[in-house]
Amino acid sequence: YFMKRIWLILLGCIALSSCDKIESKGMYLASVPIFETMESIRAKANPVSSPTTIVQTGKIYIYQDYLFINEPRKGVHIFNNVDPSKPVAMAFLSIPGNVDLAVLDGKLYADSFTDLLTFDLENPASPKLLTRNKDVFKMLLQMDYLNNTADRIITGYRDSLVSYSQKDKYSPYDRKEPLYNETNSGSGQGGSMARFTIANKHLYAVDQTTLHLFDVQNASKPAYVKDIKIGPGIETIFPFKNNLFIGSNTGMVIYDITTASAPVELSRYTHIRACDPVVVNEKYAFVTLRAGVVCGGQQNLLEVIDIQDLTKPMLKHSFTLENPYGLALSDHTLYICDGKFGLKSFDASDVSQIGNKLLETHKNLMSMDVIAGPKSLIIVGEKGVHQYDYSNKAKLKELSIIPVIRPN
Repeated sequence: YFMKRIWLILLGCIALSSCDKIESKGMYLASVPIFETMESIRAKANPVSSPTTIVQTGKIYIYQDYLFINEPRKGVHIFNNVDPSKPVAMAFLSIPGNVDLAVLDGKLYADSFTDLLTFDLENPASPKLLTRNKDVFKMLLQMDYLNNTADRIITGYRDSLVSYSQKDKYSPYDRKEPLYNETNSGSGQGGSMARFTIANKHLYAVDQTTLHLFDVQNASKPAYVKDIKIGPGIETIFPFKNNLFIGSNTGMVIYDITTASAPVELSRYTHIRACDPVVVNEKYAFVTLRAGVVCGGQQNLLEVIDIQDLTKPMLKHSFTLENPYGLALSDHTLYICDGKFGLKSFDASDVSQIGNKLLETHKNLMSMDVIAGPKSLIIVGEKGVHQYDYSNKAKLKELSIIPVIRPN
């Protein structure tokens, strides 16, 4: 028996060493980026088409009686939302690489990989491209190592055979995906997961490290102002009065934008590493922290932060959640998208008791972000975009759903 085991171990060693030799010379299946130049992407621009089905939901935005639904990296679906119980599809605006959007005075601003596009919404069924600010979001530019070519855009991925010397460059774990108010007279309203916002006639856009500023006093022609380096892990941006609240995976940064073109950093609040959307009112910032492989950290929490002194934000209370994403505040009611655990409504009139004041849970509503709009509560989730009558804060009434329809 002993000799048999020794023989099996020796055979195993031989097999392993043989595998090593084969690996050093073989070909491997890897997730390989598909690269394009911005010139070729721009040349193919053909923005407006008739309405299409939604295959995947992204950011949501409302402006006047219109609802805008981003389809990540594809474009924007435009709906007439005069009657939230019967939203009517108007058009699909094809924008390669689009993830975020905002609207001011009838002008739609949207990212297209490295570019900022401005559309005229005079006829929302047929928006017209007015201007293209080129290469203002350069962080998305990548190096094509296979062809040794710089300044390329990753437009997708394909499974492909690569050699041993190349396989480390094409690990499937290295995919670089675009990371899915009172001062805003004339603008619309985005969700808490937004990376674009408008305040004081300026468009503010964040990427993973930087705040980008554009003067949109002439709404048809955004003028680049400057970039402000904030630090790594930037995720969301939320305006309130003359301040910006920027969420990152390690905390929250507060800026004073009284002078809109020259934001002044007031403070930084640090928390455990986690994904971090934020909404605020006069006294408090409400922040959800989500753990996981992408976000890091191991706790799922709601944090309530005292911001009465904006230079010294202080944690007041924290409550355990299960899988939190976006959130919205309407008067004293807090709506939290708790991922696969549904949409939850809390009475936030006493912030020390939020965890004990659960009003309602919609368990089957897998939710990612929410907007408390003037006509309806709008929730985006895996299955589509849902609208609810929330005149009774403790009992939501479903009005409609714009479904996600995936190809077979």
